[in-house]
This record gives sequence, structure tokens and C-alpha cells, in this order.
Amino acid sequence: MSDQTASSSQGGQTGGEPPIKILIIPVTPFQQNCSLVWDPKTGRGAVIDPGGDVETIAQAIQENSVQVEKIVLTHGHIDHVGGAADLAEKLGVRVEGPHKDDRPLIERVADQARQFGLADVRPVEPDLWLSDGDTIEFAGRTFDVLHCPGHAPGHIVFFDRELRIAFSGDVLFAGSVGRTDLPGGNHETLIASIRDKLLPLGDDVSFVPGHGPASTFGHERATNPFLTS
Repeated sequence: MSDQTASSSQGGQTGGEPPIKILIIPVTPFQQNCSLVWDPKTGRGAVIDPGGDVETIAQAIQENSVQVEKIVLTHGHIDHVGGAADLAEKLGVRVEGPHKDDRPLIERVADQARQFGLADVRPVEPDLWLSDGDTIEFAGRTFDVLHCPGHAPGHIVFFDRELRIAFSGDVLFAGSVGRTDLPGGNHETLIASIRDKLLPLGDDVSFVPGHGPASTFGHERATNPFLTS
């Protein structure tokens, strides 16, 4: 697990607690970055993309004394939603996201599990589907919702404009981009999502991807081979 904090680039922190804390919990054989995000002042937060290993996630929640208020999902692939139904039931919380275009993926989550040799999982029924232009609140922050299809039809990204941080799921990685050979994937659509929705947010924006290390949009704009060619 890796522990991160986020502070605003508009003046930064002058001491005391950071606005949010982020604990990355790698889950499933795919080492998916499940994120536990919370407000250190109140202890209230959310779990982003609990793809599996529910007991590991629950232990991290307990160890950090986080009061999880909701689960939020970037898209409907098994390694991002596989533990959502069980964790929501265990914690008694809502599930919000992704975009409704990923409903077919979520409904076939058991088929996805068998395809990748994973244990059977239950499909989750989100309490709220999210759309481009919506906002969502968790960890004491307000995040913009950006619909970024290409890796999955209903993929969304969460962006905090003040703190200049995004949770990008499997749209963009450090040095790479999301795969597009799965049902509903389209490479041209994915690159358009990155160029039209993410990069215009600013080079200073840091992002937590669904796999691998964090990066910034500026670094990826300059060095990512899928964006510089």
C-alpha cells in the first residue's frame, strides 16, 4: 500500500492536516489501484474502485479509522468493480458511478471473472449512475465527473479543480494508456478522451491511475508515446 496526501497548488498548505489523504491499496492479481480517500479532519471518505480483496480493503479502512460514506466506480471492468457489491453490503453504503453506458459490463461481471480465471463475484447495482458534467462529493471535496470512453463505454474520471488531482481509472497511465481490445473499447475514442477531456485541465494536474504509479498530465503530454506520436 502507498500513502499520499493532496494539497492545493493555489497557495499550498501552510501547516496542519492536508485537505485529503489517499491510500492506494493494490488489489486482485491485476494489482489494481483501489483508492481509500478521506478528509483527515473528519475521518469521512470513500473507496474508489474496490476491485476485489474486500477483507484487505476493510482492514485498511479500520487501520486508518475512516468512516466510509460511499463507494465510487470509474468503470465496469472486473478488476475495478469485483468487490463493490460485497464491500457496499459490509459497510452499508451507497455505490455511485460509473456512467450508465457501462451497465452491460457490470451485468456481465460474473462472465468477466470466469474469463480471467477469478473467483465468482456478484454484480453491483449502482445507486446512482453519473454523467459528464455531474459533480460528486466525497472526502469533504467536490469532484467534477468527466465521461471519458474508449477503454470502456461508460468510463468516468473524477477531478478536484482546487487540489488539481484526478482519479483517472484506466484511461491514462504513467507512460501508457488503457487497453482497447476488450468489449466496448475503441482506441481512437480513448485518445480523443485524453486529448479533449484530460489534457486541457492543465499540465499541473496530478492523477492516480487504475494501475501503476501516479503522474501528471504535463509529464504524460510530453513523454507518453501514445500521446507524442
